[in-house]
Amino acid sequence: MEPQWYYIAVGIWALVGIITFFYLYKQTAPYGRHTATGWGPMISNRLGWMIMEGLSPLFISFWFWYGPSPKSDMDYIIYALYAGHYVYRGYIFPFLTRTSGKKMPVSITFSAVFFNLMNTFFLGYYLGFMEGRETITYWELVLGFILFFCGFAIHFISDRILINLRKPGETGYKIPSGFLFNFITSPNYFGEIIQWTGFAILLGAAAGWLFVVWTIANLVPRAWSHLQWYKRTFPDFPQNRKSIFPGIY
Repeated sequence: MEPQWYYIAVGIWALVGIITFFYLYKQTAPYGRHTATGWGPMISNRLGWMIMEGLSPLFISFWFWYGPSPKSDMDYIIYALYAGHYVYRGYIFPFLTRTSGKKMPVSITFSAVFFNLMNTFFLGYYLGFMEGRETITYWELVLGFILFFCGFAIHFISDRILINLRKPGETGYKIPSGFLFNFITSPNYFGEIIQWTGFAILLGAAAGWLFVVWTIANLVPRAWSHLQWYKRTFPDFPQNRKSIFPGIY
């Protein structure tokens, strides 16, 4: 029998995500272009990324492998997709960036660690201690994989465009263009939302959609903050660009 407390916890964490969504419109997380003083000690931007993203594969692995529930082939695939994404984000992406000398608050790093700890618990507990994904329809499989890999491709290509805006040794910001940057300021975030929607379809459980809620709660307000920042910083910024959803918002 599935534990009732688990679904109560899912509901509470989803509510916290909704509250966070509105809070982040008032208070932009102070890292990247929005870095600000007054948030405590600072650490290297690259080290901060490695800590806050690189622990996720370890968290999900603990719950997945420690859990006694039998694992289906689909469970192994879902686990590999999640862990693989965060191996890229935690151990490859930080060394692709050209952020030498940039800092981020330790408080932001460890708030992200807590966020990833919570989300990997809900996902990992479902896969490791509950029934996991036993059956999946053909169309769920096709749609889930298409969205996941298309979202990752959008995310990856957008990151590469942003990274290549800077020449070696540069740390300033420029207006990106090309690909989806012609329509929105944060196609990397748009790609992540698509990617994790596909993941939720493949998982077929509340934990997957909970992760989508938190992805939207974190990234949509931040994309809006990016758009406002570009408009303030660059007088020639294209006024027809949206923040995260082409032609919509």
